[in-house]
Amino acid sequence: MQVHEAREDIPDGFVHSGAAPQETVLNLRLALVQSDPAGLEKALMDVSTPSSALYGQHLTKEEVEKFVAPSPDSVAAVNAWFAENGIEAKTISPAGDWLSFSIPVSKANELLNADFSVFTHQETGKTSIRTLAYSIPADLKGHVDLVHPTITFPNPFARLPAMVAPPKIKPAVNVTSDAVPASCSSTITPACLQALYGIPTTPAKVASNKLAVSGFIEQFANQADLRSFLTTFRPDIPASTTFTLQTLDGGQNPQAANEAGVEADLDIQYTVGVATEVPTVFISVGEQFHDGALEGFLDIINFLLGESAPPQVLTTSYGQNENTISRALANNLCNAYAQLGARGVSILFASGDGGVAGSQTTRCTTFLPTFPSGCPFMTSVGATTGVPETSASFSSGGFSNFFAQPSYQASAVSGFLSALGNTNSGKFNRSGRAFPDVSAQGDDVEIIVGGESGLVGGTSCSSPIFASVVSLLNDQLAAAGKPPLGFLNPFLYSTGASALNDITTGSNPGCNTQGFPARAGWDPVTGLGTPNFAKLKTAVGL
Repeated sequence: MQVHEAREDIPDGFVHSGAAPQETVLNLRLALVQSDPAGLEKALMDVSTPSSALYGQHLTKEEVEKFVAPSPDSVAAVNAWFAENGIEAKTISPAGDWLSFSIPVSKANELLNADFSVFTHQETGKTSIRTLAYSIPADLKGHVDLVHPTITFPNPFARLPAMVAPPKIKPAVNVTSDAVPASCSSTITPACLQALYGIPTTPAKVASNKLAVSGFIEQFANQADLRSFLTTFRPDIPASTTFTLQTLDGGQNPQAANEAGVEADLDIQYTVGVATEVPTVFISVGEQFHDGALEGFLDIINFLLGESAPPQVLTTSYGQNENTISRALANNLCNAYAQLGARGVSILFASGDGGVAGSQTTRCTTFLPTFPSGCPFMTSVGATTGVPETSASFSSGGFSNFFAQPSYQASAVSGFLSALGNTNSGKFNRSGRAFPDVSAQGDDVEIIVGGESGLVGGTSCSSPIFASVVSLLNDQLAAAGKPPLGFLNPFLYSTGASALNDITTGSNPGCNTQGFPARAGWDPVTGLGTPNFAKLKTAVGL
């Protein structure tokens, strides 16, 4: 047996609470080594880079699966190991690279030479069964990518944005001039975004151009709240404009007012209410997820990879600190984003709300990058605040400890690092993938939840707003017979960079430091900047 994955220590905030009961059944998954991840990455870059001859020629489901499907040798080797140990496994991903199986703790300890134990998260009291290391037979090296959940710990801080009462001013509705209404400096509404970013109010035309919003941790999007929101803030469109629902892992979307979720309502109100008439789908991932610590992150991607026509844009307002996830699992999920990207899907995530301290402010000595923002195959969205825009101090940004800097951002990032000099030296990985990529308003955003209006803040506001801009661009591209934007970053860091409003003030403090400063060009607070719709239209060739 060879040690396959191990963590040096128990992650912050967790304590070891003894051995796991031997008879407890663990639902495990095994990822097989994919046949050609380098080929997939090349294909992704070819179809996503504006200067490439293959730009926009996105791959089919079958073409992507060829890169991902494990080799027949790997399948045979793993099946033989399972058969030898009397384990029945079933395939759970479209390309056959993920298997699931259930065995008791006693058998898992023996099979994986592991020590599954109970770990308690002190602050929340939540317990989970994990091991700090596991092994696989030496002859399975090169066939098995990882077993999960083993050394990846749950994300205890799946905290949601807090709502505060709105100020007693009249928020902006129906702006006719280009001037940004004064009220926008204290309350953001769709009209503010239209004025700030030049977002059009004309209805989208192409029915096949979809925008997906993911919902996790029992966050439900309320239809009545959306209707009130549209009545108040978008009186120019029918109040009955709504979203469709997809569910997985036992997900649902109950409509009682007391079950309306702040995050889900925010995400739906700032997609349906900003991407005028773009067909929007809310994907509710239930609590019966099969991916252990990841709250359905992997399940939703496998779900979308299984669709013949996945939505062209997916926005997610959830994330966690990179150090809670095993490197192999982070890599595997990141490759799943590359698979969707190669098929023409733009994947946007909120960068996190703890400045350089990660997904929420915590005690830290070195900076904590967030996941999946460190993955180079998705677009990470930071936050701005105020008019004129400045950095939101909570906007998470920095440098991954797992993923190397992709070439598409090399010159933008080196400009920042040389200007930074020795500030925060040793607190971050200078050669890591840098994030966020872009930003949008993320503070004092007005929403309606359970019939009450309130203000919320966080990069979880910014991601749906930027996603809406991408969807509206995709609508116009589709109407002109052009392919969707797909994986955005190679475009954003090249022809798209000058079509963004560069944010040059503010910083993102954390870990008892001032964090990083925003400056001219890319920075790890606001990325390349916020959208300018008219310039983006030109940049995408419209």
